[in-house]
Amino acid sequence: MMRTWFHPRTGEGAALLGVLTFLLLEVIVLSALPLRDRLVTGGVFAGAAVAAFVLVAVLLRGHRAAHPGRDRSSPRPSEEDWFSPDTLEGFPTEAVRPLLHGPDAPSPDSLSTAWILATHGHEAAWIAHHVDLPVGTAHLLVDAARRREAGAVHAQDPPGRG
Repeated sequence: MMRTWFHPRTGEGAALLGVLTFLLLEVIVLSALPLRDRLVTGGVFAGAAVAAFVLVAVLLRGHRAAHPGRDRSSPRPSEEDWFSPDTLEGFPTEAVRPLLHGPDAPSPDSLSTAWILATHGHEAAWIAHHVDLPVGTAHLLVDAARRREAGAVHAQDPPGRG
């Protein structure tokens, strides 16, 4: 899988785009000015860059303080959230068994990974793409995970409710 370096929807991408735009503007303005005015104009650009940096830093700090749950430094889900004693409960072993034979058979590890992702609500197309499974196999696992979830929900209902 090819990883892109620049993605304009991320904060880092937007910052990089802003810096490159500012540098381009500075080069264009400085090259158009007479030599005697370049030092003063360069100082103005440097001051504007420092002021913009301080302003953005203050705004980001205030935004992070107002929305602490969105902070990237917040702890990730623990291993216990993903792996529990009943992690493989409901796994469609009999339906998957025929898929394990053949030249393009998925590995048991990729099937287990896909099952865990399916039980945590990921869609079949996403699983197929990220775990490198055929879409049909991913659909099989997602459908079984949904049946497992529906069974768990009905098991929690009190008697007499449907």
